[in-house]
This record gives sequence, C-alpha cells and structure tokens, in this order.
Amino acid sequence: MHFDQTSGISTISLSLFTATIRGMGNKRKDREVQSDDDEPMKSRTKSTDGGKPQLLPSMIKNKEKRSALYAKLKLEKKTEKRKKAKAREALESKALELGEELPPKKVPRTIENTREADETVCRPDDEELFAGNDADEFSSVLNSQRVPKVLMTTCRFNSTRGPALIKDLLTVIPNSEYYKRGTYDLKKIVEYANNKEYTSVIVVHTSRREPDALLVIGLPNGPTAHFKLSNLVLHKDLKNHGNPTGHKPELVLNNFTTRLGHRVGRLIQSLFPQDPEFRGRRVVTFHNQRDFIFFRHHRYIFESKEDKQDANDQNNETEDGKTTLKGKVIARLQECGPRFTLKLTSLQHGTFDTKGGEYEWVHKPEMDTSRRRFFL
Repeated sequence: MHFDQTSGISTISLSLFTATIRGMGNKRKDREVQSDDDEPMKSRTKSTDGGKPQLLPSMIKNKEKRSALYAKLKLEKKTEKRKKAKAREALESKALELGEELPPKKVPRTIENTREADETVCRPDDEELFAGNDADEFSSVLNSQRVPKVLMTTCRFNSTRGPALIKDLLTVIPNSEYYKRGTYDLKKIVEYANNKEYTSVIVVHTSRREPDALLVIGLPNGPTAHFKLSNLVLHKDLKNHGNPTGHKPELVLNNFTTRLGHRVGRLIQSLFPQDPEFRGRRVVTFHNQRDFIFFRHHRYIFESKEDKQDANDQNNETEDGKTTLKGKVIARLQECGPRFTLKLTSLQHGTFDTKGGEYEWVHKPEMDTSRRRFFL
C-alpha cells in the first residue's frame, strides 16, 4: 500500500471516493434527462374524446410508419368530410320534397369578402360619379363622338419580345397602328400622335429582353397610367390557341369598384370601340382581383353534340328539303392570346411628363400594410 507523503492519505481510498462521487452525478443526470424527455412527449400527444392520447405523425421517428399514419389520418378526415356532404345533400333533398326553404349555405371566408372598408368604393346612386363621367377626358370617346385610334410603340432599346407583344395587341385592339421608336423622345411621339388625331398611345417597355411594363397615355389631355407587366404568354406559345377574326370584340371589365378603379377602367375602355360586332364571337376581358388585372382574349364556339339515341336515327328533313342534325348545342371558349397580368404603379395627370408632372395616385411600399387592403 502506497501512502502520499504530502497528505498522508492512501491513493486507493482517494480513487474509490472519486468514483462514488462520479456515479452519483451520472444517476442524477439520467433522472433529469428522463424527466425532460417525458415533458415534450406529454405536450406532443393529442388527447381524444375518450381521454386516451392520440399518436401524431410528428412523434414517430421512422419515416415509413410516419407516412403511413399520416395517410391514415388524411383518409379519416376525407371520409368524415364526405359524410357531412352526404348529410347536407339529404337535408336539401328532404327540404325540396316538403316544399320548405333550403338550409343556408356556408360562405367561405376569403381575402376578397373580408377586405378592409374603403370610402372610395363606387355606389350605384352616386350622382357625383355620374356627373364626373360626362366631363372627364374619356367622355368624347365613350360617347362615340370620336373613334378610338391607338398608336403603339416600344422603348428605345427593345428586344424581339417587345414587337412580338405589339403584334399580338394589334389583333386585339381594332384601329391600332405600330410605329418603330427609333431615337425619338416620347414627348415628340405624343405631340405627333396629337397632330394625327390619335386617342391613345401605348408604349411597351422591355428589360433584359422581356416586356416588363406598359404605359397607356390618353390623348389629348391624359391621363397617363403606368402598369407593371408580368406572366406574359404570347399567342404563338398558347396550346390549342384560336385565330381571331377582324371583328370588333366585346369588352368585359370586372371588379373595378373604387374611384381609382373606375377611372382606370374607363381608360382601358377608351382603347376599344363602343359598338362590338357580336358576329365575330370575340371577347376581351380585364379582370381585377386583389389589384392585379388579368388580361384574356377568347372567342366562343358553338358545337352540336349528338346524343346516343339521336346518333342511331337518320337526319330529319324539313319542308324546304334541308337536313338538320339532332343533338345538344354546346358553347365553349377558345383562347386566342396573348395572356398577361397588369399591376398599376402610378396614374399621372396629363400626358407623359417625368419632371413637372403631377400624379393622381402612386403606389408606395408603405401602403401595403395589410393583405386585405385593395385600391382598385
């Protein structure tokens, strides 16, 4: 047995003492770790109606078992939803048989129907709004006193996509012409268009070889609207697209509800003639949703679809000797293109003027305080 000369305590007794101290510390740590593991397990378990905790997929470490449990829970949720739908249909059919009123349908909660209240929303009994329509810059065109005539051009440094978009727009907007920009300033182009009695000027701006903005200038006194352009699909890139005729299209403007939206809608309306030719079956749509204006160009087609019983019968002959096919007439839409999305960034008084121009409305980042706040 070896003794330490300095302290007089044996090395064996010292090593035994340190081992016992370490063992006691490890047991204490194990108890603390076990108690910590139990707390998140209790918090992750979801108690059911019977009082038993339900196992959640996030509690399972094995990937296959976790995905199997998730699929099982998803199937249970789907079957429960289907049962509720069948019960609702049974109540509706029973109410129809008894002649009672149908149960009220639940309206889903969306961003559109929960938008913030806006004082500038137009009302059908607003006399001031109708009086302003007769005196604004678009009244002469919309009252058919002037024929719409549109000049289209590009920015100075444009790519092939800019003229390609203008080529498609020429088929959409009747009585429109394209002029190459060259080195002319936009103010000189506006002055030239005024002298030639054009009613509007459209400028397609490109960046990195892709059209990214659209400038619409009303003549002779404005206003000037600047739109951000995105999600462009040209006529040639659309699958199963149709070829439009030269007839004047019908114009559909949806959801321009505020004073600003009403003004932008009248600016867009002034680009098109007010006497559409329904024989051409062309429809041009500007649909506003959450301040994004979606542009679509369609033509509607009428097709006769024969029934199975009518297909076996022969064609009927009328008194004039003409044959008529039996069957249902079905109407469908065929997209002609182009397709793009616009977002208003500014509306300026008068014609284009970057230095001394006054703005009616400008979009700023600090205006986006809520997802349920819209301006058009």
